[in-house]
Amino acid sequence: MDSIDIFIFIAEGLIILGAIFAIVMPLIKSFDNPSSLVKTGLGVAALAVVFFIAYSISDGDVLPKFAADPFNLTPAMSKFVGGALYTTYALFIIAIVGIVFTELNKALK
Repeated sequence: MDSIDIFIFIAEGLIILGAIFAIVMPLIKSFDNPSSLVKTGLGVAALAVVFFIAYSISDGDVLPKFAADPFNLTPAMSKFVGGALYTTYALFIIAIVGIVFTELNKALK
């Protein structure tokens, strides 16, 4: 059982290391072309706007069975999870619309 725990900690460390590299390496590369940071910033801002719209329309209702042990779900946590789910749905729909639009645009050219 100890070896499983060790490998879980190693996996968590590698995930954190990968996330750090995924954030830091593009920033280092963008120092050559600072105008690319503007596009990245606009993309992050657009994602933040989509999330905050989704967060604002989600509700914080928690069923009594989820408010008790073992879940201990609070209304704030429920609202955050609902916002994340609505964000996922919105981004999925935006991606599908983008794919359809691109394919129709290619077909008409």
